[in-house]
Amino acid sequence: MPITHRSFANLPEELAEVQIEIEQHALDYGLDFFPTIFELVNVDQLNAIAAMGGFPTRYPHWRFGMEYERLSKGYHYGLQKIYELVINNDPCYAYLLSSNMYADHKLVMAHVYGHCDFFKCNQWFSKTDRKMIDQMANHGNRIRRYMNRFGVEEVENFIDACLSIEDLIDIHSPFIQRSRAEDRYKFHAHTDEDSPREAAQSFRLPAKGYMDNFINPRKKPSDAEEAPRPARAIPVPEEPTKDVMQFLLNYAPLRPWQLDVLSMIRDEAYYFAPQGQTKIMNEGWATYWHSTIMTRHGLTAAEVINYADHTSGTLASSPTRLNPYKLGLELLRDIEDRWNRGCFGQEYDDCDDFYERQNWNTDVGRGREKIFEVRRIHNDLTFIDEFFTLDFCRRYKMFQFGYNETTEYYEIESREFPKVKQQLLSSLTNMGRPEIFVTDGNYKNRGELLLTHRHQGIELKMDYARDTLTNLFTLWKRPVHVQTILDDQEVMLSWNGTHHECVKLEIN
Repeated sequence: MPITHRSFANLPEELAEVQIEIEQHALDYGLDFFPTIFELVNVDQLNAIAAMGGFPTRYPHWRFGMEYERLSKGYHYGLQKIYELVINNDPCYAYLLSSNMYADHKLVMAHVYGHCDFFKCNQWFSKTDRKMIDQMANHGNRIRRYMNRFGVEEVENFIDACLSIEDLIDIHSPFIQRSRAEDRYKFHAHTDEDSPREAAQSFRLPAKGYMDNFINPRKKPSDAEEAPRPARAIPVPEEPTKDVMQFLLNYAPLRPWQLDVLSMIRDEAYYFAPQGQTKIMNEGWATYWHSTIMTRHGLTAAEVINYADHTSGTLASSPTRLNPYKLGLELLRDIEDRWNRGCFGQEYDDCDDFYERQNWNTDVGRGREKIFEVRRIHNDLTFIDEFFTLDFCRRYKMFQFGYNETTEYYEIESREFPKVKQQLLSSLTNMGRPEIFVTDGNYKNRGELLLTHRHQGIELKMDYARDTLTNLFTLWKRPVHVQTILDDQEVMLSWNGTHHECVKLEIN
C-alpha cells in the first residue's frame, strides 16, 4: 500500500472557501458537530485509508493490503468509487478525493457535516473514544514493537485469531452495568507490610490510556513475566456472558503481550460497533442534509446535472442488497412529512378511512423537530421498528425475498407487511451476527470452554463456526464447544485441537 499518513494536501483556497460556506449552512440548519478537518488525497491514498478503516496510522496486517487491492481494482475497473471518508473523532477528519469535480467536493462536504453531527449527537456514539486517531496510532506502535520482539508471523497469526472473534462482544454493555462494581466506600486496611518502596511503585500519575506507558513507564519485563499467566480459577458465569472477548481477557492463559493485543482488538471492535448499529440512519441523515444544502444553497445551474447524476447513483436500489442511503433518507423524509401534517397520535391511528388518512393535515409543523429527536436517540433496529409503517411499505413496494433451492434463484416470497418488517428487523438484530454467549468456563470440570448460540431461526454457517472454534482454541488452549441447533436438532460443535465433532444432544 502507498504511504498514507504523509504528504496529505491542504485544501486550496477555493475549496477552503467552499468549506466555510457549507459549514455555515449546516450550522444555520441546527447541525452540531466537532471541528472538521478536510484533507485532499489522491485515489491510491484514499483507497489505502479506507482499507485501514479510515486510520492511516493503524497497525500493520495483511488484511489491510488485501482490502486495498480489492478497492483499487474496483476503482480501476470502474466498478466502484469512494466519494468521501469521515472519521468519528474530535476533531473529525474527512478526506476529499482530489480527482473529484468541484460540485462533488461541495456535495461531499455537506454529506460529511451530516455524518459529523450524527457522530456527536447520536446517543449510540456517546461512549466511543473521541480521540481514536491517537489511540489507533498508539495501538499501531505497540503492535509494531511486539512484531520486532516476537516476530511478525507470530504476532500476525495471533491477530488473525483475535479478529475472528471481534464480533463476539456485548454491543449494549457500554450502557449497562453487567457486573457488580466494587464498593467505592470499601477501604483496604493499612498494614505494616506496606513498605514505602511498594507504595512508591504503586503510585501512578493520572494519564490517558494511550499515554499511560509513557507517563508511568514500567520496568523492562523479564522472560518470566513474558510467560503465560498462571491458571486462575474459572467460574461458571452467574448468567450467560455475551462479551466473549472480555471473558478471554479475564481467564485465558495468554502471555502479557497477547493480552495487550487482544484488549486492543476489543477496544477497536467497540469503537466500530455503533457504526454497524446505525448504518441506515447515519447514511440517511447525511444524505438528507447534503440534498437539502445542495439543492437550496450549493448548486449553480451548470452543476445540477452532475449533482443529479451522482446522487441518483448513490440512491439507486440494488438487486442484491438493501441500500441504506435510500431507506434511511426516505424514512426520514416520511417522518418529517408525517409530523408536519400531524399524522401521528391516537386520533390518527384510530382513523380507518383510507382517503381521510391520505389527506390528513393539521399543519402541526413539527417535522424538523422530530427528525432531530430521532437522530439523537435511535439506532437502526429501533428506527425501523418504530417508523417503518404499513403505508411506507406499500408506497415503496417493498417485499421479502428468499433463496429457492429448486430454481437456484432468489425470489420474492411475500409482500405482507409483517413478514417484510420482520426480515428487516432480523437482519439488524445484533448487526446481523449470531448471538453467542459464554455459559461455562470449566465445562465437564476440565477447563474447557462452552458457548451457547441463541438460535433465532437462522443456523450458523458451518465453515465459519469451525474456523471460529479453531481460533478460540488458539486463545483458550483447551477444547472449545458451542451448543446450537441444526436441522431442528440441538447439537454440540466441538474442536479439541486435532479434529472437529458434531454431536446430537438428547433433550431431557
